[in-house]
Amino acid sequence: MKDKYKLNLKTLKFERQEGVIEDFIVKKILPRFAFTVILGISLGIAATYYIGSPAEREALSETQRLNELYKTINNKLRNALVELTNIQKHDEGYRNVFQQDSVPKSLRAAGFGGTDRYANLKKYANSEIMVSSAYNVDKMISTLKVQVQSFDEIIKYVKDKEKMLACIPSIQPIAVKDLIRYGSPFGYRFHPILHIYRMHAGVDLTAKEGTPIHATGQGRVIEAGVQSGYGNVVKIDHGYGYTTVYAHMSKIAAKRGQKVNRGDVIGYVGCTGLSTSPHCHYEVRLHGKPIEPMNFYKVDMTEDEYQTFLEASQDLAFGDND
Repeated sequence: MKDKYKLNLKTLKFERQEGVIEDFIVKKILPRFAFTVILGISLGIAATYYIGSPAEREALSETQRLNELYKTINNKLRNALVELTNIQKHDEGYRNVFQQDSVPKSLRAAGFGGTDRYANLKKYANSEIMVSSAYNVDKMISTLKVQVQSFDEIIKYVKDKEKMLACIPSIQPIAVKDLIRYGSPFGYRFHPILHIYRMHAGVDLTAKEGTPIHATGQGRVIEAGVQSGYGNVVKIDHGYGYTTVYAHMSKIAAKRGQKVNRGDVIGYVGCTGLSTSPHCHYEVRLHGKPIEPMNFYKVDMTEDEYQTFLEASQDLAFGDND
């Protein structure tokens, strides 16, 4: 820096100024330098505190990405749990339709694990959302287990019900097209041969001799032979407490122990045993007790035929087949 000179008014001469450089340095340079240094230090501290080192910045960025990922997973889990709730409502509807008891709410909302179940997740920076995600996953697994068990019960019931429906007697043993008339109904009546009042445990279906007689449900033949009063008779065990009896056959077409399906021909209309004309005496028994067969094969009748048979059921002297 060039020397500075100042005019001396007494001597009228320019005199060299002493300490000007030092003064300039102290007053001009040092303050600016100090400010620059202080600003640099301050920025360094701020950068370290708020921004962090490159490694810290990378770690912070990774934490943020994980946080966003957990938020996405959590949202999907919550949506899935909502869908599961809807499935549970449908499930209760199905159970009601199939007359099954509801799944207790306490079972559907059953807890899982203790209070320290998620302790190992609480040491991380984003532990709160990690714990929330883990909880939702566990809740979903628990809910699904209960739901799967419920569906398994319904499926088993439906399959069993389907099998049961195939076994329960539900058609006439004589086809409508082959039927001449409905003979003696179910109930007490005056026996045309014995001439006494006694229980008629079935119904009489009149048809031509040799008309096919059909099994009214799936089952196993437990008797096929001659029996006093019944003549040639076939008895079928349908399971679920149901058995059926087909009597007065002219010929038996089934064998003892044979498995039959609904509609299979098991014999032919005849007049064997205590019978006055060709017909099929048909019984339905539940746990060994005779019950009204008409209730099982109304679907095989027209409405007029049903009304006629219903009226005949009230007439104790109706028919004279046996």
